[in-house]
Amino acid sequence: MSTSALAAPCTITDTTGLLGTPLSALIARAPLSLPPDASIQMGAQAMRDAGVSSVLLMQGPHLHGIVTDRDLRNRVVAQGLSPALPLQHIASTDLLCLPPQASALDALALMAQHNIHHVPVVDKERVLGIVTPRDVGERQSPSTVQLTRGIRKAPDIAALAQLSAQVPAIQQALVRGGAGAQGVGRIITTVTDAVTIRLIALAEDTLGGAPVPWVWVAAGSQARMEQTARTDQDNALLLDDAYDPAAHGAYFEALARFVCDGLNACGYVHCPGDMMAMNGRWRQPLEQWRRYFRKWIDQPEPMALMLSSVFFDLRAVTGHTPLLTQLRQEELHRAQRSQLFLGHMVGNALAQRPPLNWLGGIRVLRDAAHAGCIDLKHSAIAPVVDLARIYALAAGLEAVNTQERLAQAGALVGSEVSQDAAQDLSDALSFIAAQRLAHQARQADIGQAPDNYLPLASLSHFERTQLKQAFKVIQAQQAVLAKRYPISR
Repeated sequence: MSTSALAAPCTITDTTGLLGTPLSALIARAPLSLPPDASIQMGAQAMRDAGVSSVLLMQGPHLHGIVTDRDLRNRVVAQGLSPALPLQHIASTDLLCLPPQASALDALALMAQHNIHHVPVVDKERVLGIVTPRDVGERQSPSTVQLTRGIRKAPDIAALAQLSAQVPAIQQALVRGGAGAQGVGRIITTVTDAVTIRLIALAEDTLGGAPVPWVWVAAGSQARMEQTARTDQDNALLLDDAYDPAAHGAYFEALARFVCDGLNACGYVHCPGDMMAMNGRWRQPLEQWRRYFRKWIDQPEPMALMLSSVFFDLRAVTGHTPLLTQLRQEELHRAQRSQLFLGHMVGNALAQRPPLNWLGGIRVLRDAAHAGCIDLKHSAIAPVVDLARIYALAAGLEAVNTQERLAQAGALVGSEVSQDAAQDLSDALSFIAAQRLAHQARQADIGQAPDNYLPLASLSHFERTQLKQAFKVIQAQQAVLAKRYPISR
């Protein structure tokens, strides 16, 4: 299908309920279709008679495009076009499709990310139907798709802040709808991306177009698509080598400050470690970023390892993405070849151990503020993120999401982790992250600010047993890497 693209196969598997339902089960009827040369008036009449909001343009079995009720309003009535024109004149042709085995949550994420309301479901070349927000369970309030649409139209930072205040409620609705941690992370990060992109557009309204190509880069949990409601920001600006500090520096400094301060106003607080594009150190041309990575890999001292843990998790949010693609491919190749660097990365990762005591029981915190609790983020989730990053670096994998890194590394013959071990780590991470979400949901229900400190006493005996087993899986894989990289010790 030359006019459509099959989106990535379903990767969100930790869902239950409606959000985990395969799209094939949500299709109630065959899609309405007409040939591309049918008139706009014929299309409008057919949509009215069928009681649907879209019509597919089909030439035999081939999908050529889609026309929605919004197209009729914005591209025909508002523009004063003749209804006698062919439908192909107003159709959207660069379609994003999903396979029938994709989940409702996959469709919801695709809609929110790309600002669309109709997703064709395609089995090879055959169009099975169309899903909309209502089909995938977007009837809750607030709606993720409507929220991202509002963000894209927000006139100023104050409006963006009001809209982003809905993110905790979105997370609550997703958790209640059965979305697991991976699905929640993908949706919440999509909202963060939308806020970032809108802030950049608002900045450009004032500053004008950029003097040289650039790409805005997310780091950390945003890069991995693993955010939860309310977090700090980690970002950077990667500039084309045509960048001249004297001629262009003021523009990009103003752009970065506007966006970072805007994110802070929207609840994504300034990074405590100042790893943001508003810090000139992280607003540099491609060649300088190359020098950074070369130094971190060739001289892996503690600060270099800490920075590597952040900046080897990078994802382009908007801008000239080939800049980041080029950098990542070069530095992944360099890191993969450096056993010294990988060994030190392993040693750095081993500094964060799962909270198990010498008898194999769960060790809780004893400080006054969090007595009897487990720090799920730093003691349980971060070690798996670190392991997955090392597997990806050792294999030269470009994946950034932790679950994707585990799946890809486990599927490779001769990688640092076996397929069974990778699956065990994936399951352990899913369980731990689910406990974190459930804990935060309970806090939100009673008006507390969500945190990562889970009271052990709040878990059932079964849950404590499962949590302990998850910690042992992490501990075992840390031990494997420690033996493989003696320098880590």
